[in-house]
Amino acid sequence: MENYGLTTFSRQGKLDQLDYALEAMMRGESSIGICAKNGVVLASEKKITSALIDEESFHKIELLGVAKGISFSGLSTDFRALLLKGRKEYQRFDSTYKTPVTTQRISEKMSKVIQEATQSGGVRPFGVSLLIAGYDHDGPHLYQIDPTGAYFGWKATAIGKNMVGLKNFLEKRYSDNIELEDAIHLAILMLRENYEGEMNEFNIEIGVIGEDKKFKVLTPTQIKDYLKEAD
Repeated sequence: MENYGLTTFSRQGKLDQLDYALEAMMRGESSIGICAKNGVVLASEKKITSALIDEESFHKIELLGVAKGISFSGLSTDFRALLLKGRKEYQRFDSTYKTPVTTQRISEKMSKVIQEATQSGGVRPFGVSLLIAGYDHDGPHLYQIDPTGAYFGWKATAIGKNMVGLKNFLEKRYSDNIELEDAIHLAILMLRENYEGEMNEFNIEIGVIGEDKKFKVLTPTQIKDYLKEAD
């Protein structure tokens, strides 16, 4: 008999709903994060299911705050709920301490929200993994948060479809001395290798943060220029 309890362990020591949440994340479009020595790049597939959808109303990469960016793979509705909570925490910290929250702290706060959903009655786990990029006083940082609520700092990582293959690719190509511009080209190369169909400036998104400590989402024109350079 299947165990559908939200917070009840199975005989195998698993929470079945967490397995389903992880499956939802792994079916989502791929997202990649690369931490360079002078910044961080986030890159993600952005597939619109209908030509009638306003593409400006849906984004895979968003600002958490001036010095933080975030991407996801999984359920977009869950991401929007977590994005709102993350922005509130960012603003609360900034208004209280008059300084930007560190990438580690905002990741910890958001992971706590996700983890609480795995042990609370009347809710389900979030079907999404997050990548958070930031540039703090001690340099650039990249964190990943999973549906379990676990979070880790990464030099480079991938989530969503084909995440295992993308991580293997990163292990072969990543270098500790990689520059931000080279990291952008590497992220584009990885997306292109994994993309089903023709990739263009409208079906991917790229966000970067450098030594100016300002996270920016690249425009389609800027992405088009990078795609031309990668050809």
